[in-house]
Amino acid sequence: MLNSKEYRLLDVGGTYIKRPSLQPVPVNSSGSREEIASAFRKAVGNTEGLKGIGIAIPGPFDFSNGIFRMDHKFAAVKGEDFRSLAGVPENIGIRFIHDVNSVLEGAIRMMGLEGQNTALVSLGTGLGFSLAIDGKVRYGPTLSPADVIWNMPWEGGILEDKVSARGLRNIYGELGGDSNDSAASIAIKAFCGERDALEAFSIMGEHIGRALKEILAPWDVKTLLFAGQVSRSLVLMEDSIRQYLGNKMRMTLVPDNAVYEGISTLFEN
Repeated sequence: MLNSKEYRLLDVGGTYIKRPSLQPVPVNSSGSREEIASAFRKAVGNTEGLKGIGIAIPGPFDFSNGIFRMDHKFAAVKGEDFRSLAGVPENIGIRFIHDVNSVLEGAIRMMGLEGQNTALVSLGTGLGFSLAIDGKVRYGPTLSPADVIWNMPWEGGILEDKVSARGLRNIYGELGGDSNDSAASIAIKAFCGERDALEAFSIMGEHIGRALKEILAPWDVKTLLFAGQVSRSLVLMEDSIRQYLGNKMRMTLVPDNAVYEGISTLFEN
């Protein structure tokens, strides 16, 4: 990972801006322009001596020019650029990468997966996916992941309706549980042995396995990685996923700090 005195690495989410070895900075992505800009400035901090700032952020976003394009998050700053909002001097380079691609880039390096076909599923508020062929992450024309699966048509809706924190809550509610419970709460109940919670994770695992069997069919994927808060409960879903993908594929969580390792690759060339 890059020297923190020379480079600032930021993982920008809708609730927190995370930084390696530093406290996360709260950010209200639904807040006003002033609130958002203040959080960015705090996360960047003192720029004296900095050579560059690397930022992982979800899309839609103009990754080449650092301009916000989102409607669901950071709507108050749509069309504005990060440099201006955060008050970063022009002499400091800023580079951006899609957060899901960043995690996969970092995991490939940290796990020695160069030359392999590797897929990443990110399970959290939404559903993210990225694919690397021969160790090279596939980027689309906007520098977002080339292979998008969240909006894949699925059982009268889209895949994200079934595979995400929202999807888990919906499944749990259909089984008789409280659909207002958070995904974290359902996970705790499952680890404590509650039948409906365990079944909810098992069913979501079946959706993941069925979808990935179709998506990964053209590729000889050796390793399937999982990231995101909901993925911390992978052990509750793995058997259901493997019903469709078999037992030969390696399936594991990404290493801690993979996103920062991925951001670091922005400054190698």
